[in-house]
Amino acid sequence: MDAGPRAAYFAAMAGGWIVALFIVAATVVAMEAVAWAVHRYVMHGRGWTWHRSHHEPRQGRFETNDLYALVFAAISLIFFTLLARLWPPFWWVGIGFVVYGLLYTLLHDGLVHGRLGFRASPRRGYLKRLVQAHRLHHAVHGRDGAVSFGFLYAPPVRELRRRLHRIQPAARHPGEKPGPMNIDGAAM
Repeated sequence: MDAGPRAAYFAAMAGGWIVALFIVAATVVAMEAVAWAVHRYVMHGRGWTWHRSHHEPRQGRFETNDLYALVFAAISLIFFTLLARLWPPFWWVGIGFVVYGLLYTLLHDGLVHGRLGFRASPRRGYLKRLVQAHRLHHAVHGRDGAVSFGFLYAPPVRELRRRLHRIQPAARHPGEKPGPMNIDGAAM
């Protein structure tokens, strides 16, 4: 879009910021559903070759799994550039992708995995549940038998623990014995 149509579009949106915010928020919610499905069926399926690096000790600053972030960034750029030319509200979908990516980076890479130079152990609430759910996801050493595939939403931890214990025998390493887990998902 050149400056003329873009300026006209943003002038028309001046009274429609609620619509723009709705598009961004709806995109973030939709991205969590898409990310859950991609994580469950692609990353823990045919895409395990890239994702395996995320379930193993990291060698260096980056992991092969980071390629997925580049794929999603490329999709976001397509919304900003090509698709927004066809239908200008797609620009706000691109913003929703960016917002989701920032939330993912801060919460997953930063808070949970400490890859941004900070790591916290929340004591209660949403953030504690998110961290616990992701630890339970990583309690399984392999692509099969994992629980909790979302990045911004975490099911109740007790339910995840029940599911993990139900499927855990098939997901353990050969010879590994089952052990109780504390509420944080760590072995006791």
